[in-house]
Amino acid sequence: MKFGSGISAAAFGMLLLLVGSVPALAQEDDRHVGYYYPEPQTTETYVARVTALPDSDRNRRIAFVTGLTKQMLAGQYEPSYAVFAKGDEAEKLIIVGLVDGQLNTIYRARALLAELTAVARLTPFFQQNTLAEQATFLDLLKLLGFVQLTISDGDKFAHQIAIQ
Repeated sequence: MKFGSGISAAAFGMLLLLVGSVPALAQEDDRHVGYYYPEPQTTETYVARVTALPDSDRNRRIAFVTGLTKQMLAGQYEPSYAVFAKGDEAEKLIIVGLVDGQLNTIYRARALLAELTAVARLTPFFQQNTLAEQATFLDLLKLLGFVQLTISDGDKFAHQIAIQ
């Protein structure tokens, strides 16, 4: 099964074998506003159903994002969004749409998260570290030690989620 930009569940699962977590960091200023995305129009806090894994660090989060990007670029279609980690500890995940008219509403952002959840649930890593039928992609991010997710169309829309 492939999703979004052609990443298979198996490849996604292999990427997850590389990752762990660090404790959440306090978010004070968002220096990425105006550079990677506009001021978020909507924000929320997600209280994860899992705790961060003890073995992760900045390098593992970067390896996860790099591997995910590599898989997207290797797909048969051009990626419709870019994924990258920012912050001193790479604790902020950013997803920016690369196609006009996509990821430009809260509903499209949530649809992408639902798609990412569906694929994550198929991976052995997710099944071993969560209650796969209940956990979400945001829970996966918590396992990896991410504390914030921002989804943007790269133009006018941005939605930001604090992950606790």
